[in-house]
Amino acid sequence: MFKYLKEDLQCVFERDPAARNAFEIITTYPGYHALVMHRLSHGCWNIGLHWIARIISFFSRWFTGIEIHPAAKIGRRFFIDHGMGVVIGETAEIGDDCTLYHGVTLGGTSWQKGKRHPTLENDVVVGAGAKVLGPLTVSAHARVGSNAVVVKDVPEGATVVGIPGHLVQPRTKGEKHEQRQQFAKRIGFDAYATSQGMADPVANAVNSILDHIHAMDSKMEEMCKGLKSLGMEVADLQMPDLGPCKIADGEETAKIDDELQPEAGSDAKEDK
Repeated sequence: MFKYLKEDLQCVFERDPAARNAFEIITTYPGYHALVMHRLSHGCWNIGLHWIARIISFFSRWFTGIEIHPAAKIGRRFFIDHGMGVVIGETAEIGDDCTLYHGVTLGGTSWQKGKRHPTLENDVVVGAGAKVLGPLTVSAHARVGSNAVVVKDVPEGATVVGIPGHLVQPRTKGEKHEQRQQFAKRIGFDAYATSQGMADPVANAVNSILDHIHAMDSKMEEMCKGLKSLGMEVADLQMPDLGPCKIADGEETAKIDDELQPEAGSDAKEDK
């Protein structure tokens, strides 16, 4: 137990740049206090002292604002940053090197006994305010974004955001594996488990459609030129310019051609 606590103390320095010394962590970090008391209550729970374990857990919640059921299984080098409002249910299982931020819930979705809380494998980061619900598995090296609601399994190395949670950066083996590994490192221990450079899936889909449309336009122009060279008549229709899409950058979504917008007072002129 004491070896675990020493590792838990050391990992705070690695993941919180505000930590200055061990004394400060031991005396002022509620996440560390909650973990120390959970290690104690979990030991009592395992030897059958359930009431004592629940009492320790109760005072831990009152003292730190973090609620961890004594039966929850927590691995080594676990870090809760800030911590207020964190809830970890009875059958939750957390692997090594995991990080939770404030407002995270590892909750159940059933009143039935048995496994009903999530399992976090090694090196998982759950961002502030996220809810991971049900007996699902968040695989190793995954990231759960701030305020996401996760109700399905998360594959290894993936990043999940939104309500309900959806994948935005799965890590797959192949030529892009190294690039995505660098992306995961860039995320690091971010309080939101996401980064400003993360691509939005909807924006990616729209951009892909626009790229496809532009490519089709180019092909159509080549076909028209070819038909004209053969002596066929092809009507010259003025197509609106779609312009660049900048959804991913948070700027204007598309440039609308002025020709598509009716002139002011045109309807009035026609009526006259």
